[in-house]
Amino acid sequence: MPKIAKSAAEWRAQLSPDEYHITREKGTERAFTGQYWDCHDDGTYRCRCCGAPLFRARDKFESGCGWPSFHTPLAAGQIDEHADNSFGMRRTEVTCHDCGAHLGHVFPDGPAPSGSRYCINSASLKLEKDAKS
Repeated sequence: MPKIAKSAAEWRAQLSPDEYHITREKGTERAFTGQYWDCHDDGTYRCRCCGAPLFRARDKFESGCGWPSFHTPLAAGQIDEHADNSFGMRRTEVTCHDCGAHLGHVFPDGPAPSGSRYCINSASLKLEKDAKS
């Protein structure tokens, strides 16, 4: 499937100013302020920009960091990883494979089964609740 490509103007028309800053300009929302950091609903977390399925609610855990945290992506290849050495730190940025939206970062301090903590901005996600929720 080809990558989704839109102009900055097209993304700005689709997203709120905060969503645009976070997903298209690699911004970060403040801890404990995002819509999903304390959400416990069942469903699928999708990319805010293109709707690609990224994470299942069952793979979310309480990390205490103030952002939604997941131990495993929904499907292999749906999330891309990139070295991020900004702000004098060494981190791994995660982006949506389909549209390149900045999601957050992944750290090697998560629970089993993966040992990873995908620390994701709420503004990068849209929860599609399961019918029973």
